[in-house]
Amino acid sequence: MAATLEELLNINGVVAAGEFTADGKLVAYKAKMGMSPEMAAMTAQFCATVTMLFNTLAGAFAQLSKMNWVPQQGWAYSGGKWTVAVGGNRGVFVETAKADFNQLFQALVGSR
Repeated sequence: MAATLEELLNINGVVAAGEFTADGKLVAYKAKMGMSPEMAAMTAQFCATVTMLFNTLAGAFAQLSKMNWVPQQGWAYSGGKWTVAVGGNRGVFVETAKADFNQLFQALVGSR
């Protein structure tokens, strides 16, 4: 079973954790940083959109490459000093230098 938002927030380097619907609505979030409800809602839309894009690309790339890329388990984006990591309909903001990506994805998607 995947971790709760509180458990995600307790992972080293994680400063925010949230849950969103497939169409980008914010379900819930917790943060140790100054994150307004508006910022959390915009982040939920961003994460849902990127997740949908990767779902589409994974199916197409699986056919082209003859490699198994589906179903999607999660994704991450790093830029500057920050990373967004998403698994299913939940994601985190984490300080990249402090991130243990194995631990993050274990918490977000479980063991595979």
